[in-house]
Amino acid sequence: MDELIVALDLDARVDALAIASRLGQYTGAFKVGSQLFVSEGPDVVRELVANGHRVFLDLKFHDIPNTVAGAVRAATRLGVWMLTVHATGGSRMLRAAAEAGTEEAHRLGRQPPLIVAVTVLTSLDADGLRDLGVAGDVPAGVARLASLAREAGVHGVVASPHELAPLRTSLGRDFVLVTPGIRPAGLLAAGDDQARAATPSEALAAGASYIVVGRPILRATDPVAAARRIVADAR
Repeated sequence: MDELIVALDLDARVDALAIASRLGQYTGAFKVGSQLFVSEGPDVVRELVANGHRVFLDLKFHDIPNTVAGAVRAATRLGVWMLTVHATGGSRMLRAAAEAGTEEAHRLGRQPPLIVAVTVLTSLDADGLRDLGVAGDVPAGVARLASLAREAGVHGVVASPHELAPLRTSLGRDFVLVTPGIRPAGLLAAGDDQARAATPSEALAAGASYIVVGRPILRATDPVAAARRIVADAR
């Protein structure tokens, strides 16, 4: 299922590669985030790419434009398929990221990575935004940052399932919407740190381009069976 991205939120390279080998036929890509990247470095990305897997590098770059551009160039050289930056870095940073990915890919003779901007983390709700001193509700903040990202030339955004439908309507069919906070039916449990979650079928019906699933697969007794259930639920 091309729309399913499995989050390899693990410490060890050997475990990540083993999961990728077992789940490759059920998923369109694997996410490498801060936990695995800090533990194992860029070599785990190179190995996943060499093994034929698409890699979504989720390091959420957020810095001055020149620094982020350099990080995007480095990620492009690693061969990643998609990567994240923070929309709150502003239009200059977002534009620098988009231009760096395109320029480095052109130099290497390959497709540029998809660059998607993180809007509001799915662990945050309205109370969390107020704690940060951000006025307004979550949907308004997400919409504002998504419009900024599109105008700056990035390919899409990361947003929770709860904001998908209005974003898809306002931003069009070609804009990439990546959606974490996905939980299989029956697992939208109280106490989960994903404050704005949904099932796979709900997210895709609302307009998600890709759904990201980690713990419901990685912590399952049988990760393959868990992945199959998610694919079935999405159809």
